[in-house]
Amino acid sequence: MDFEAHNAEVREVWEAYHAGNPIRVPMTLGINPRLTLLDPKLNVDGTTFREYFEAPRIMWDVQLRHQHWVRHNLVHDSEMGIPDRWSVYVDFQNCYEALWFGGDLRYIAGNVPDVPPFVTDDRKWAFLDSGAPDPFGGWMARNWEYYEQFRAFAAEAEFHGRPVDVVSPTGLGTDGPFTIGCALRGATELCLDMYADPEFFDAFMGFITEATIERIRAYRERLGVPVATRTWGFADDSVALLSVSSYRERVLPYHRRLIEAFGPDGPNSIHLCGDATHLFPTIRDELKVNAFDTGFPVDHGGLRRTLGPDVFIYGGPHVEFLRGRTPAEVREETRRILESGVMEGGKFVLREANNLAPGTPPENVAAMHEACRDFGQY
Repeated sequence: MDFEAHNAEVREVWEAYHAGNPIRVPMTLGINPRLTLLDPKLNVDGTTFREYFEAPRIMWDVQLRHQHWVRHNLVHDSEMGIPDRWSVYVDFQNCYEALWFGGDLRYIAGNVPDVPPFVTDDRKWAFLDSGAPDPFGGWMARNWEYYEQFRAFAAEAEFHGRPVDVVSPTGLGTDGPFTIGCALRGATELCLDMYADPEFFDAFMGFITEATIERIRAYRERLGVPVATRTWGFADDSVALLSVSSYRERVLPYHRRLIEAFGPDGPNSIHLCGDATHLFPTIRDELKVNAFDTGFPVDHGGLRRTLGPDVFIYGGPHVEFLRGRTPAEVREETRRILESGVMEGGKFVLREANNLAPGTPPENVAAMHEACRDFGQY
């Protein structure tokens, strides 16, 4: 592949998009080291998530090998080939917040680690009485230890002749208070609390939200990042479980607290990878959100008609479709999405829905990108 020509096209596509005068739809991918760790063809050393989580040097090495493979095999609108500088970050996947609140890590063969729910009926009020966790304690102490070790590695290391930057520790964002609540309490139990024990539900959600705000503030202060911001992005995938009325009454107040803390003026963004599109108009209007990173299932054209031409939408083919179908089928599905009406307004970014699965053939990703170039022109 002519990386130089590809990278020049990528720069042109993104510059036009950000200038508000797109020449075609950009295509991005949601990818993390799970993609290569859980693919036996790529993880030739058999490195496990236990090793990845528990040894900073292994986490460092895996991330760099992962980036090298992606940059040479997955065609999308991102720079490919050897970069001027590599980057690494502390990565405890989607476990870190439940671990911080006191959960126990469970390693699962052939899958990402998990934290089983542990706030049971007989101890739910005691959990609140124990107080918010120390922003720098427990697993978050390990988070900062790894961050400092990465910085020490970076001072001496190169990878394929290029220096390595350490981007950040984990914990500067959030997977969302309702999603964290489901992880700690269990989704069924938390939804029952919403109606059967609303006093606890509100206390629990408030506890999670305020602890999260304090952690993010503390991390920004330690890193020398401005605490006051105007715009912000967050996630809360589990709200897909809720009706509009339940979301408005029971969860929106806690999202407002987050936005008041970190994105009071907007425009803000949100990642919701379940079928949460019924909530998008409320989120747009109540939280000053103008960018939605979607999952599946999504009616892309219908969503564009609902939200209007001025809202940014990210989305595309289902990850299992990309993993299991032929390049010709991927091309046709990509064409269908691009021709659905979602391109109206020039604020659509094509991506997989949502987080590229291990075992996805690179030729399917290439077919998606080729279709984007052919059918995503303005």
